[in-house]
Amino acid sequence: LKTAREQLKVYRQSLLKNAFEGKLTAAWRAAHRNQLETATALQRRVARERQARYQQQLADWQTAGQAGPKPKPPKPLPPLTAEELAELPELPEGWGWVKTGDLGTLGTGVTPLKSRTDFYAGGTIPWVTSGALNANYVTEASDYVTSVALQETNLRIYPKHALLVALYGEGKTRGKCSELLIEATTNQAIAAIVLDGTAAILRPYVKWFFQKNYGDIRLKSSGGVQPNLNLGIIENTAVPMCSLAEAAQLVDAIESKLSEADQLDQTLATALQQADAL
Repeated sequence: LKTAREQLKVYRQSLLKNAFEGKLTAAWRAAHRNQLETATALQRRVARERQARYQQQLADWQTAGQAGPKPKPPKPLPPLTAEELAELPELPEGWGWVKTGDLGTLGTGVTPLKSRTDFYAGGTIPWVTSGALNANYVTEASDYVTSVALQETNLRIYPKHALLVALYGEGKTRGKCSELLIEATTNQAIAAIVLDGTAAILRPYVKWFFQKNYGDIRLKSSGGVQPNLNLGIIENTAVPMCSLAEAAQLVDAIESKLSEADQLDQTLATALQQADAL
């Protein structure tokens, strides 16, 4: 029973690896070969949408008399080099590698000074720390801050469904990826990934990729006693990109197979308890 549970862990990792190398949906892809958008075309579409959204935000900001911070244009990232691509797994035809920062807007937060009681007393704005990212979803705040803290620090309110990645934290926290189910600010130990428009359809796919890539991302940490990740590492993390239709198919397959694995794991755990009792 114990061996079977260990094999389930290996199965989960193997399943996710095959998923993001295109092996899990190979038969489905072959059956729909002529109907699928290429990764390159999808990436261009996402880039056009992001630029159009920025132009609209800029126009709205100017119309409003330049109230509030000026919208920032999408951050241009250097393309993956030949050396970087050579180190990545080979992908099926029509797929391609894209950097996380080319899919959405990334940012982080701060910890307002604890000595400033006006930053916390009576606060109503949710504030999340990296410890909350050990769960699959963030549904409640770690603490609350005030509008004064929002105005006087670099805090930013992230929308529902932003993906959060722990840049550092105790034990196994670093590298964990979770999804925000409330509007909230964060501390500096979290990278937030905001996907809009077409890219938002890829959110479950990107989330599964970061969960699959947990170990690899942790290895990119630097520092002494408590190694850290940074926003640049997350921005430049290469994601294997496929068509939206195949991404949806892939997420369904992952969730279905992992749900079966979880049920089997629970059955094995119960059987182990019964064996111990016996």
